Amino acid sequence: MKRIKYACLEQTIHFHLKDDVTSTAGIAELKEELNAYKATLERKRIKYQVVEESSQPDGSIILKIKKQYNTYDCGDYLVV
Repeated sequence: MKRIKYACLEQTIHFHLKDDVTSTAGIAELKEELNAYKATLERKRIKYQVVEESSQPDGSIILKIKKQYNTYDCGDYLVV
C-alpha cells in the first residue's frame, strides 16, 4: 500500500499582454490579473510561496511559484 505524505507543485506562469491592448493599459491589467490570482489562492487557503516574479521587456510578467497540491501537507518543500 502506498500513501502520499507530501505534495507540492512548482509552476512557472506567464502573464502576457493581449494583442489589442496598449502597453501602459496592458501592464496595469496584468498587475491586476496577477493580484487577482494571488487573492484567489489566499481566498481558497492554498499555501504558496513566490519564488520569483520578474517583468519582461515586452511588459509581461513571469511568476515562479510553489503551491500546495490539493490538501496535502507540503512538508519542507514549502516554507510559508
